[in-house]
Order: sequence, then structure tokens, then C-alpha cells
Amino acid sequence: MINSHPMVELRGVYRYFGTTKAVQDVSFQIRRGEVFGYIGPNGAGKTTSIRILSTLDLPNQGDAYVDGFSVIDDPDRVRRRLGYMPDSFGTYSDVNVTEYLDFFARSYGLIGRERTRAMRHVMSFTMLDQMADKPINGLSKGMKQRLCLGRAMIHDPSVLILDEPAAGLDPRARIELREMIRQLADDGKAILISSHILSELAEMCDTVGIIEQGKLLATGSVDEIQQGFQEHRFVRVRLLGEIEALTSWLAKREDVGEVQLDGQIVIFAHTGDRESEVALLRELVQADFAIAEFGSHEQSLEDVFLQVTEGRVQ
Repeated sequence: MINSHPMVELRGVYRYFGTTKAVQDVSFQIRRGEVFGYIGPNGAGKTTSIRILSTLDLPNQGDAYVDGFSVIDDPDRVRRRLGYMPDSFGTYSDVNVTEYLDFFARSYGLIGRERTRAMRHVMSFTMLDQMADKPINGLSKGMKQRLCLGRAMIHDPSVLILDEPAAGLDPRARIELREMIRQLADDGKAILISSHILSELAEMCDTVGIIEQGKLLATGSVDEIQQGFQEHRFVRVRLLGEIEALTSWLAKREDVGEVQLDGQIVIFAHTGDRESEVALLRELVQADFAIAEFGSHEQSLEDVFLQVTEGRVQ
């Protein structure tokens, strides 16, 4: 259940590097239990936003908050509440999984039984407990990503920032990572994910933000974003019978356009909503058309991304 209290908030954040406006008036919120997908081409301003939120950089104007604490005025409190998983991290020779996690647990000030409990929980959650004594440089890409996630959550932060967490993973590893992220959100953590794998974001995120040239172009739930930029759906009909009669019937309707034929399949644009699609199917059946297949295609998150952005960099 998503709580109404914002755990992450950017308010009118600006960041300039000389004449380059890396981030311009970016504002958004992430609530407890929510997974927020941060989308944009390379050079869009995602990394700069993340660095500010992670207290690694300061805005020229505006502020960012984690659990109500300002990254400018209370950076130490922010760091205790935030876990950051970078897109890549160094491996260490002669260091095994347990030693690696123990180092970061100690860095966060965990001692005694508290540190032991934290390490056991993280290793169990990431399913690294059977590899406790394995050297890091001998882990697969997927296991290294699990270890990096474990490092980010070792101090039980309320907010997690994951930068390209699924990059380079095979399909099974991506599915397992997605399940872990969803479980963390269900446990009440607010999660920001920056990724180029838009199909993954559509499946795991509650809300998304699309940024380009430092400006936030759209924010909202995945459904809101898809529907907000969709003028029509494309309907696909497979017919058993004379296809010409169907195309003639469709041509008389004001809510149908862009009719295309592919054998016994007709594809056309429909301007109505889902309820009107149901009514359309009912009318087709009542008109004695032998409908073998009927379905609609909504714009994917990738379609919206291409529609909203222009691929420009600064």
C-alpha cells in the first residue's frame, strides 16, 4: 500500500555546469512503497539529479529532500536514510562476499548483533548466502548486481536509488531482480530506478518521469503516461470469411481509420476507449462477421518515450 507521505521530493531543482543547463526546474515526488522510473536519453540530466539526491552534488537553485530532510541542510541524515546502487562498481581481489558486505556494514556504523542480523538478512534476501565465501571477482554479472543491491540495503535505508540495475543481465536474472525490487517496495521502501530498458520499467514501476535536456517532460503513473499521449488504439481483427465486406463496413464508421489488410487480418486505428471497443466487437458479431480474433494495442512506454523526446543532448 503506497503511503501518502513523500519519501523523496525534488523541488524546482536547477544545476548548471558553465553554460550547460544540466537540470532545469525538476520537481517530482516518490512515496513510501512506490517504484519511480526515471527515463531519459544519455545526457538528459538523470545522473545529475541522482547525484544531487544522493548528496554527491549541490543544486544551484531549489532543493531535494529524503524523508523530509534537505540534501543541502541535512546531508548526514539523508545518507543514513538512502541506499545507492551505481550502474557499475569495482571488484576487489581476495575479498569474498561476506567480507565485502561486512566492510559496508561497519562503514554505516553497524556493530555486534545488529551487524550480524543485517548481513544475514541481506544475504538471505539476495540469495547470496550460499556464496558467502566466494571471491567477488568470481561472481557472475547477475550475482554481482545482487551483491551491489545488498550493499545498498545493508543499513536498511528507507529510500533506494538504483542506476541501471538490469543492465547486462540475462532474462532470468532480470526477472529475479524485478521480483526483489517489487518486494522491497512492498516492504515500504521508496525506490528510484534509472534505466534504458523501458519494457522492464513498465512492468515494475508505479510511476515514471521522462526527462530530456534537463527538463522533466512528463510524470505520472505508467497508465496515465500511456493514455495521456495516446490519441487512438490499433485494433487487430482476424476474420473467417470475405475480408472486403469487413473493410467496407469499417470504412463507413467515423471512429475507424488507417485500415490495413494482411491476408485475413485487418488492422485499423480506433479512437474510442475500451468500452467502445467492446461495443464495436458486439456490433461486428451482430453484423454476422465471423470474428476469430479481436484485440487492441496500446502505446508502450517505449512508444511514449519516442513520442515525447527528440533525442537531443546538451
